[in-house]
Amino acid sequence: MNTSTHQTTPSSSIHFGLSDRVCIVTGGAQGIGAACAQRFAREAAKVVVTDVNDAVGQALAGSIGATYIHCDVGNKTEVDALVTQVMQQHGRIDVLVNNAGIFKVADFLDIAEADFDAVLRVNVKGAFLMGQAVAREMARQGSGSIINMSSVNSVLAIPNLASYNVSKGGINQLTRVMALSLADKGVRVNAVAPGTIATELAAKAVLTSEEAKARVMSRTPMKRLGTPEEVADAVAWLASDASSYVTADIITIDGGRMALNYTVPV
Repeated sequence: MNTSTHQTTPSSSIHFGLSDRVCIVTGGAQGIGAACAQRFAREAAKVVVTDVNDAVGQALAGSIGATYIHCDVGNKTEVDALVTQVMQQHGRIDVLVNNAGIFKVADFLDIAEADFDAVLRVNVKGAFLMGQAVAREMARQGSGSIINMSSVNSVLAIPNLASYNVSKGGINQLTRVMALSLADKGVRVNAVAPGTIATELAAKAVLTSEEAKARVMSRTPMKRLGTPEEVADAVAWLASDASSYVTADIITIDGGRMALNYTVPV
């Protein structure tokens, strides 16, 4: 079984002209969020990392020359305080990556109401609160790009991740509604929908055994996991002027999985 995460083109060789743009990444302490923050830092952007995992987030921010701000995206008071602080520090916000997300594993008949609420609070309400607060500033300045973090599980269902699946379906519709509402204000809104990416979350949710890894590879035509850096490259493109005519779109980054209606031998 080939689970290589080899990239044919190093992301560091691709640049999207994001120098000096103010970029906020929620859930930026690790995984895809950290890769996005690092990608923006390589572009010489002004990066703001926000998370609730303060120790890891501060360490990452320090290593890339970014600002770290604690924020629970499901708490409107904290979201508003974050946006105020960024505006005071930089005077504008050019990019928001709504990446913060959690999941709870449970069989459908056993899902606790509190767990269901917790997932939707962070994954959907958090993206809404951050998106609305940042979009108000972007609308005033007449420009900006918001990238929401969806998933192939917005369409494909995993039975023991019901609340996560529901939340990502909601992200797709939130993306479209935001994009249509903000189109005449110079603000673009898109989403990226990763397949199975080699992150801490995937290890806990779907890559729990060799058998589980084999199942993932059997439904992935490219026969490997994606890397956080590959997702970050797509996010950087959507953040940049290179995607200036793209809005209300959901970009799938899944090694061909969504197009496959059969399994492939591994």
